[in-house]
Amino acid sequence: MHLSTHPTSYPTRYQEIAAKLEQELRQHYRCGDYLPAEQQLAARFELLLKLNRHTLRRAIDQLVEKGWVQRRQGVGVLVLMRPFDYPLNAQARFSQNLLDQGSHPTSEKLLSVLRPASGHVADALGITEGENVIHLRTLRRVNGVALCLIDHYFADLTLWPTLQRFDSGSLHDFLREQTGITLRRSQTRISARRAQAKECQRLEIPNLSPLLCVQFRDFTLALFGLGFAPLTTVTVKAARRSTPSA
Repeated sequence: MHLSTHPTSYPTRYQEIAAKLEQELRQHYRCGDYLPAEQQLAARFELLLKLNRHTLRRAIDQLVEKGWVQRRQGVGVLVLMRPFDYPLNAQARFSQNLLDQGSHPTSEKLLSVLRPASGHVADALGITEGENVIHLRTLRRVNGVALCLIDHYFADLTLWPTLQRFDSGSLHDFLREQTGITLRRSQTRISARRAQAKECQRLEIPNLSPLLCVQFRDFTLALFGLGFAPLTTVTVKAARRSTPSA
């Protein structure tokens, strides 16, 4: 790849390098790829732009802050996905959203149990605290990279035998095929917080990374859900309301 050595408008050398690397990420890399080893990158930039490794590290740090890459200790610098749009509408479907944007999502079941509802879950489902609910936890990946943890809570215990058969794939599609019911979100709430230790482990992100938290309710199947994704991977997109014609 050719790198120009002409003067630029960037205030610092590391910002210039970060911009050049970002351009390469957009054009030549996919989520799940790794950047060349630091020695290779440093040699290339030292030759063309007369930079040292410290400047290169600062450039990569900037890409980390912007969510383009992630340092993996002992492995290298992992390329993350470009932020995907998360539409806020009743038909929002995680897997289909990613497919529509050219990604290849997968889903795996991490947990499926009956447990007493906490106060927060009970309030969301309109039941009494301590009543049993179905708790289903899934992990979504894109091109092999962990992206989102989702906790689903169902108040209808008659779904338990059906949900025990769910192992992977789209939960929306599974429920539609098994029950004939199409999930339709009735309410969505967005917030942000720091990731807890177990969330960092599951999502393979640094400690205390910022998370996007999505709470949703679906009254069709008495479902309450909590989704957690690294904040740098998601762009929330509000659906435009249609206006009645005159």
